[in-house]
Amino acid sequence: MGKPALLKKSQPDMKLPKGALIKHVKKEWMIYSFLLIPILYFVIFKYIPMFGNIIAFRKYTGGSNIFGEKWVGLRYFRQFFSDASFWRAFKNTLTLSVSYLAIRFPTTLIFALLLNEIMNTRAKKFVQTVSYLPHFISMVIIAGMIKEVVSLSGPINNLIAALGLDRISFIQEANWFPTIYITSGIWQGLGWGTILYLAAMTNINTELYEAAKIDGANHFKQVLHVTIPGILPTIVTLLILDIGGIMGSNFEKIILLYLPATYEKADVISTYVYRMGITGGNFSYATAVGLFEGIIGLILVMSANLISKKLTETSLW
Repeated sequence: MGKPALLKKSQPDMKLPKGALIKHVKKEWMIYSFLLIPILYFVIFKYIPMFGNIIAFRKYTGGSNIFGEKWVGLRYFRQFFSDASFWRAFKNTLTLSVSYLAIRFPTTLIFALLLNEIMNTRAKKFVQTVSYLPHFISMVIIAGMIKEVVSLSGPINNLIAALGLDRISFIQEANWFPTIYITSGIWQGLGWGTILYLAAMTNINTELYEAAKIDGANHFKQVLHVTIPGILPTIVTLLILDIGGIMGSNFEKIILLYLPATYEKADVISTYVYRMGITGGNFSYATAVGLFEGIIGLILVMSANLISKKLTETSLW
């Protein structure tokens, strides 16, 4: 007797009936209307301004045609590629962003794991509230607080003076800027960065912890073999997004803190674009630099997504 033919499993048809989506939108139009404002926001402030990138290839002066006066090709790209100030800003952007990411990312993850271990509900809410609070403070106020803390008459210099050492003008010394930027950034965003991790931890099946206990796993091994694998997709997703944003340093914070004396370490691409475009009036040049920054960011996020997909089978798309 021949081998019986394998029966093919019938796959359910996932396609919606023709016109079903339109009928559903008409029926639930009030719910769909909530999408209107976000869609308009992205169209008006994100997509329409992209047409302005054309002036990176055209000569533009204020008051002329919004798409520039004449075609100049890659002239502005060649110009900033040969500008030492641009490469200084490029180097500072990578240095600040990579250093900040390398310290903040594991710190936030560790803090989330520690928060998850707090059993007392009141204590946990208190710690969360205190750690979340700096995120909601205006960046202008944050910058003012930082300047006061590191000023010559601030608490840090008072402590240094009490130890018999000379006071340090932290805010005016370029070498101290990365330290100020990174430490203040961790303080400001540590609590807020734990929200997605804590949400992911609540979805982990508690039976996995019970099984780990039966197998003799101590508390640390439970975190290592149950909690971290359970939130790994969230970790990878956030890491990909952070890598994609490496080129986009915190413009508001840097522009409020840096000084001409600290340009050597503090000037990044976003502040360089601001000075060249808004302050200097060289809009086409600034647009070319900004377009280059965006392309690098796109390459980074696509590369990180591809590597993550091959190594961890987790990706954004």
